[in-house]
Amino acid sequence: MFTGIIEEVGRVAAMEDGEKRRLTVTCAKLLPELKVGDSVSVSGVCLTAVEIKPTTFTADLAQETWIRTSLSRLKAGALVNLELPMRANGRFDGHIVQGHVDGTGTVISFEPTPKGNDYFLVIHIPSELTRYIVAKGSLAIEGISLTVAGIDGTQVRVAIIPHTAEVTNLQSLKPGDPVNLEVDVMAKYVEKMIVPHSATSSITLEKLVKAGF
Repeated sequence: MFTGIIEEVGRVAAMEDGEKRRLTVTCAKLLPELKVGDSVSVSGVCLTAVEIKPTTFTADLAQETWIRTSLSRLKAGALVNLELPMRANGRFDGHIVQGHVDGTGTVISFEPTPKGNDYFLVIHIPSELTRYIVAKGSLAIEGISLTVAGIDGTQVRVAIIPHTAEVTNLQSLKPGDPVNLEVDVMAKYVEKMIVPHSATSSITLEKLVKAGF
């Protein structure tokens, strides 16, 4: 499990796209703690380190990962957000992030606010994910734990403080780039518990409103 608090921005050293897809990332801060078999979040995707070298680690990419995530767009030199799993005795920052990508969004814009102190990131998200996203709720974008400032149809707007812009790969993204999305897992569990009972329940939205909810 991760928290969406990025520990380091790595750089793609190589992306092998053959019989076996392998991603090699250059980094420094995380390597002393990383060993073969460990999990590592790469731009929001939970991968397993299969090879460790003095300045790089390598992970294999399953077909499902290749199809579902934005990692297929990566080329040598691309920046990726890195995070190691949360320690059991650690402080819980961010929110619960599993590294299980629900889909990819598309960057619409990433621009400074009118006063220029921070930024607004606007992305287009798949319509099937909109039901899990609410204003002031949590959303992991490229593995970063972020708070939704607003949602309008399939457009999501997120406020980005300067620190987040500086310590992540967000400033390297361009309009049209795909980004990995992971919705709040709590929303998915609530949906699973409610949906099987909705057909037989007499509770409706109208009744809840009349009751004062």
